[in-house]
Amino acid sequence: MIGPIRKNSMFAARVTLTIALLAISAWGQMNNGIMSPPANSRPPRLENVGIEQRLDAQVPPDLTFRDETGKAVKLGDYFGRKPMILNLVYYNCTMLCGEALAGLAGAMRLVKFDVGNEFDVITVSFDPRETPEIAAAKKKDFVGRYGRPGAAAGWHFLTGPPESVNALTKAVGFQYQYDPKINQFAHATAIMVLTPQGRISRYFYGVDFPPKDLRMGLVEASQGKIGNAVDAVLLYCYHYNPETGKYGAVVANILRLGAVVTILILGTFLFILWRMERSAPRRTLPSGARAS
Repeated sequence: MIGPIRKNSMFAARVTLTIALLAISAWGQMNNGIMSPPANSRPPRLENVGIEQRLDAQVPPDLTFRDETGKAVKLGDYFGRKPMILNLVYYNCTMLCGEALAGLAGAMRLVKFDVGNEFDVITVSFDPRETPEIAAAKKKDFVGRYGRPGAAAGWHFLTGPPESVNALTKAVGFQYQYDPKINQFAHATAIMVLTPQGRISRYFYGVDFPPKDLRMGLVEASQGKIGNAVDAVLLYCYHYNPETGKYGAVVANILRLGAVVTILILGTFLFILWRMERSAPRRTLPSGARAS
């Protein structure tokens, strides 16, 4: 009986921890862009858990990791070409990390941009005990779920030593802590959109990422190198709100755009009427006849 009771208690502890972490994520979306409440108001064992935004901060390019093949790489190896999505997980996580990766893969499937073409994804384990072999298994799983050709070349699963992990998590404001009682890390969840130069452009929180927000974040981070005219209009009408980690409508800009569209429609209508009047045949009177 002791074995089942212990397993049940550990499962209950994990579920409780997951609910608490999701609550922290929700709290942060409503509180000034800082995804963690003050330390003295956080639940026990979550005092150092949260995400603090570091918008426009530079992700250190010289940090060394290993990719899923075991090859030594630097983060800067992925910079300079296209916008990127960075997410921090640990591969042996039994709760939030799998949900976050599944949510990211699902959102990317609904965005027409292709991983490996218009943007790249860098998934980094913050557990320095994990190995490239574990990363390779995760990559096979989630690249398969994404299901688009060429994605394997653009979605990188990295592991690294403690000094690289600590420097990266500090640079992006990702706070977590280890709970030895359940052999799990307590952490919040978010993805970060980076510019091609590796600067933090946007944070999106939780495990479910709206495809519209994700697309607009990538277009903004690319500095106009991807996207189309519709994206330009949407970015004029919708601005990123760091307090919520979402895009919201800018009423004044929508009204301005509506006024411009109305003027263009009226101008086009008047021009068509003028052309019709000019092209209409004029009625001429017979020679010697008087107009009545």
